[in-house]
Amino acid sequence: MKQNFTVRQGALDGVEAFLSVARHRSFRKAAADLGVTPSAISQAVRVLEERIGAVLFVRTTRSVGLTEAGERFLSRAKPAFEELVAASEVARELGQRPTGLLRLSVPRAVVPLLLEPLLASFCQAYPEVEVEIAVSKEVVDLAAEGFDAGIRLGQLVAADMVAVPLTPPFRLVVVGSPSYFTGRKRPRHTDDLRQHACLRWRRSNGALASWSFENNGHTLEIAVSGPLIASDFPTMMGAALEGIGLAQLPEPMVSDAVKAGKLVRVLDAYAPMLPGVFLCYPSRRQIMPKLRAFIDHVKSRKASVGQTKGR
Repeated sequence: MKQNFTVRQGALDGVEAFLSVARHRSFRKAAADLGVTPSAISQAVRVLEERIGAVLFVRTTRSVGLTEAGERFLSRAKPAFEELVAASEVARELGQRPTGLLRLSVPRAVVPLLLEPLLASFCQAYPEVEVEIAVSKEVVDLAAEGFDAGIRLGQLVAADMVAVPLTPPFRLVVVGSPSYFTGRKRPRHTDDLRQHACLRWRRSNGALASWSFENNGHTLEIAVSGPLIASDFPTMMGAALEGIGLAQLPEPMVSDAVKAGKLVRVLDAYAPMLPGVFLCYPSRRQIMPKLRAFIDHVKSRKASVGQTKGR
C-alpha cells in the first residue's frame, strides 16, 4: 500500500549546526565556522535532538563525541546535506548567468524561416546554453510540458502569455507554380477557386482549415477542395512548387520563391493580414538568464528575423 510522507516544518533545522559540531568535535569551533554564538549552536543541536528523539553528542568539559545515534545520523545526513548544497549551487548558477537547457516549442514552418537565422548567432554568443527545439503542429501547454518558451502565430498566443514580436504583421497569400497555371486561368475572384485544385491544411484538432480572405473589411472563410491535405506549411509549399495545386501560405515564406519565378501570387486583393509571429512565455516574473538572453538576442536581431530563405 502506498504510504504518504510529509516533511515537517523545520525538519532540516539544526542539521548544518550538527554537521559542523561533528566535523570540528567542538561547539565553539562550529560556532566560529558558521558565524554564530556557541549558545546558538547548542540550542540548535538541542532542538534537533528533541525533534529526533535521541541524544547525538556526548559532551564533557574537555571533549565532544558522537553517540551511536549521532554516528548513524551523521552517516546519512552528511551526504544528503552535501547533495542539497550542491543542488543549491547548480540552481544558483542557472539563476545568475545564461547556462543550461533552453527548451523551445515551435511549429515546423518557423525553423527555416525564423530560427535558423537566430540559432547560429545565439549559440555562438552563449556557448553554455544548450537549445532544444521541439517541433510540433500542436499548440502545447508550455508550462505543463516543461518548455521555457514557444513560437506562435499571433492569433494563437494565449491572453496570459507574454509575447515578443519576431516578425511584423504579414499577409496570407495564395500561390501556384507556373507549371500549374499552364492551360489554366488564374483566379481573379475567390469564387474562381471552385475550378482550382487547392491544397488544404489539417489543424492539430483534426479539422480541415478553410481559406481566409478579406473583402472590403469583411472576413471570408471559404471551404476549398483539392488533391492534397497536409499538416504543415512547408509540405504545402513543396506541393505548390511541384505544381500539384494552389496553396495559401504566409507571405514571408514564399517571397523568395515568388521573386525567383518559382511561384506566382494570385488573389492579392483578398489577402488577409495576420498579426505576425511571436516568441511567447508564461510569465514576466523570475525569467531565467538563459531565456532573458534569448529574448534580448531576438530583439537585437529583429531586423533580420523573418527574411525568408528559398526552398
